[in-house]
Amino acid sequence: MKKHWTVHSKERLYRGFFSMFNVKFSHSLFAGGESPVIEREVLLRGDAAAVLIWDPMRDEFLLVEQIRPGAFEETKGPWLTEIVAGMVAEGEVPEQVVRREAIEEADTVLEEVEPMLRYMPSPGGSDERLWLYLGRADLNNAGGLHGLAEEGEDIRAFTLSTNKALEMLASGEIDNSMTVIALQWWQLNHEKLGWKNN
Repeated sequence: MKKHWTVHSKERLYRGFFSMFNVKFSHSLFAGGESPVIEREVLLRGDAAAVLIWDPMRDEFLLVEQIRPGAFEETKGPWLTEIVAGMVAEGEVPEQVVRREAIEEADTVLEEVEPMLRYMPSPGGSDERLWLYLGRADLNNAGGLHGLAEEGEDIRAFTLSTNKALEMLASGEIDNSMTVIALQWWQLNHEKLGWKNN
């Protein structure tokens, strides 16, 4: 079966920090034939990149905590424990983003960067693509309060043992997709990198 789709119209509904579009489309059906015209709203966020920062000599991660408006209704509150992340600006490549954001959000220079994967966090209603990386850094003096005031950032960076981070993952204390996926990738792949010998 050859899959195809047709976008019949795309209308901007809102432009702010993000943009919202109304999209009317149709597509081929698995059973054959064509769907009726379907109408959906799509949030245009743009692309982002994130990095799990690891010090293999200390066996520690650097994570950040900040407020997230999408989590205002969470019973535990809207401050989330995450990995360092940022939006991909025009002309940037994702690796440049994570190196820049590591300095802005955590005052940490990445010594080495390993691509993990790329995924779409919520393709049912958003166009966002997220690139994940593992970054190696010296976390001996890492931590503190960081972020760009002009971007409204209030970020607490902190280090913790890899075991403690995995406990937080298992208990559900870490519950945002980019951090969950990055920690799971690390569990599956970090021993293959040979970074402890560098």
